[in-house]
Amino acid sequence: MLKNWLKIAFINYQKNWLSTIINILGLSVGLCVFLLIFIHWQDEKSYEQWIPNKENIYFVENGNASFGIMSSSSYPEIFVSKEKFSEIEDCLIYNNWGKQKLSVGSNSAYVSGSASVDSFFRFFPFEKVAGNFQNALSDNGKIALSDKTAKLLFGDDYLNAVGKSVKSDSNGKDYVVTAIYKLEESNTVFKPDFIYRNPYMEQSKDQWTSYSYNGFFKLKPGTDIKALENKLTKQMQEQDEISAKKWGYTIDKKNPTVVYLTSISKMKLDAKSEGVEKGDKKSIMILLSLSALILLLSGINLINLKTAQASQRAKEVGVRKVIGSTKLKLVLQFLLETFMICLVAYIVAFAMVELLLPSYNKFLGKDIKLNNASLFIYTGLLLIAFSLISGLIPALYLSNFKPINTLKGNFSRSKSGVWLRNFILTLQLVISSFFIICSLIIHTQVKYMMNKDLGFKGDQAIQINFKKGNWENNFNVNKYRRLKIELSKIPGVTDVTGSVNSLGSGTANASIVKLSTDTTKTVQTMLGGIDENFLKFYKVKFLSGRDLDWKKASDTINGAVINETLAGKLGYNPKTALDKEFFTGWDGKKKYKILGVVKDINYAGVEQSVMPIVYFNYDRNWIKNNMQNVQIKISENDINGTLERIKEFWSTKAEPGYPYDYNFVDKQFAKTFEKFQKQQTLFTTLNIVVLVIALLGLFALSSLLIEQKLKDVAIKKTLGADEKTIVWDLTKRFLLICVIAVFISIPFGYYAMNEWLKDFAYRIDMPIWPYVLSLFLLLILTFLVVSFKAYRATKINLVKYLKYE
Repeated sequence: MLKNWLKIAFINYQKNWLSTIINILGLSVGLCVFLLIFIHWQDEKSYEQWIPNKENIYFVENGNASFGIMSSSSYPEIFVSKEKFSEIEDCLIYNNWGKQKLSVGSNSAYVSGSASVDSFFRFFPFEKVAGNFQNALSDNGKIALSDKTAKLLFGDDYLNAVGKSVKSDSNGKDYVVTAIYKLEESNTVFKPDFIYRNPYMEQSKDQWTSYSYNGFFKLKPGTDIKALENKLTKQMQEQDEISAKKWGYTIDKKNPTVVYLTSISKMKLDAKSEGVEKGDKKSIMILLSLSALILLLSGINLINLKTAQASQRAKEVGVRKVIGSTKLKLVLQFLLETFMICLVAYIVAFAMVELLLPSYNKFLGKDIKLNNASLFIYTGLLLIAFSLISGLIPALYLSNFKPINTLKGNFSRSKSGVWLRNFILTLQLVISSFFIICSLIIHTQVKYMMNKDLGFKGDQAIQINFKKGNWENNFNVNKYRRLKIELSKIPGVTDVTGSVNSLGSGTANASIVKLSTDTTKTVQTMLGGIDENFLKFYKVKFLSGRDLDWKKASDTINGAVINETLAGKLGYNPKTALDKEFFTGWDGKKKYKILGVVKDINYAGVEQSVMPIVYFNYDRNWIKNNMQNVQIKISENDINGTLERIKEFWSTKAEPGYPYDYNFVDKQFAKTFEKFQKQQTLFTTLNIVVLVIALLGLFALSSLLIEQKLKDVAIKKTLGADEKTIVWDLTKRFLLICVIAVFISIPFGYYAMNEWLKDFAYRIDMPIWPYVLSLFLLLILTFLVVSFKAYRATKINLVKYLKYE
């Protein structure tokens, strides 16, 4: 029986070779797209699965009205809570401090380091290579190294490095090596090449509202997470009240501080803030849903083509039923035929995934490999489920033919057969229209963002971040001043400036501002410590007032320029804000006077609202040592030559021994668009895939249906119908279905894009033209595909189709 079924299947595959190839190709492409996005999702979900007791470790996040939800916590919030709440078994603070240079004699390593506390290895038990994890970070003079870093510093004798000294060039201090560990090879955001004790904890012990650390709790099994969140929230709100009384400001009681606990095993995707190297779950889920639609579209193609072939199989089914075949056997036979097509498509899809994975990894900036056994189990189950779902409809449809009807004549003309094909074709075109609409709107929004006025001119300006620096003894500010003088002497350099905030990297160092005339009204603001020429350097437009004048002592001591957003938050317009005075949270009781109001500058990308900011003389207490970069404007006459001269100076005099790299400010800001440009690229690619699959299916379906009407065409030509009339008669039904499909897709497209656009502080108004263009584009494509086959049908040999009438 099985052998007979296989023979029948291959005969039908050969007879309908075009539709078979289109089915396999469509399914392969659909499966390939789905698999690529599915393995990306699985890869993101696999982070931190290696950690023992991960179900009891939670990441601490804080949310308030001023900053939204933050990934950082305060020192006392973490350590006091451990002592206060019995549910907390252990606690940890951890900060990734980026790359730093370590040296031992003539050997050095420029590697990524982290600052933590002694509980680090109790939370993350890396494999121990040498030394002892207990008390490994118990004081500020100790350091733990990864085996990779130890090899770079100590060579082949790295196993004996414990007890030896390592120097940090960032602060000039010597550290004693206490332990050597092996980095985890599984997916994790915790991959420090070295770890030392956070040296700034002592000064943070009483600062409840200084959110500076990534905090983690290890909870006792069975802890009620919601109840603990409520306790932590109540504690932070009480501390906010104490701080408000101490500093004389009011709290927004409608939006108080809230503490959230997120399981570390879900932190990568489900952190409520930006987390620790958080993945983009929303984009992944959107793409996964869209890839599932593409898979559905491939299944629709299969269903549509199988049902369209009903007329060819109707008599076969009728004969088999007459000789005693049951409905169950017929269903199983047709399911087997579908499964064989799906299996071939599945194998081809995996070959395509293997071929495309390197490029996909490069696009994502990841290193995903096809070595996860669960992936094959999941996709195998998907194959079976997909075969059943896509095969069951045509199987039941074909097996329900009544022998008395099928043996009489052509079933394909029945109303039920036509209705089913029309419904499935409409669904196919609805999906295609949805993708076209969404792709056009995404393209429009990304283009709008890239063309938006950013408030500054960063042409021919580069930024170099300091590799070597620290917060002690005014190191950073003195270094900046020296480098500014030296860089200004280089031929081709036209100007040099600096600021504590980097364009394209967002703003930092938040504080509060309150008017001297109304001490109850406070505004959260960013600190914009700048050099005297910063605003001129970037051609920032003044809406009122003037720039800071470094020759006037009053300007450098308590003068300030604010942006228009801060002026509005304080209750002023650009003109009425001039000469008003305010107190700040960073300079005690000193009054600052507003000398000018400038147009808003986007620091972190146009999808986010511009933050209020105060621009003032950078030479202020701790602010001065946040000058961690220098910004250089170069002449357009010899850009490459100037860049080479800057590189030589930097590598030999500024920071010898450190890697040299720079970013054009415009390009650095352009990186804030990368996420959305990638979304645009992926959506455009998916849109092309959808159209190709849909049009291939439409071509195969129209070919089958038009072939069934060749006798009608022959009769019409015999009666004198011209080619245009025949082509129109054969295509108009498809065009009508296309129009209906586009109108059905419009509300779905509008809802999806309106939800997507909600993420942007600056967004386009919902345009109408993508919906209209989608209609015309699909009509044109449908007409071209169907009319091509219809035109060829007008060239048939009349005798061949009329001789049996």
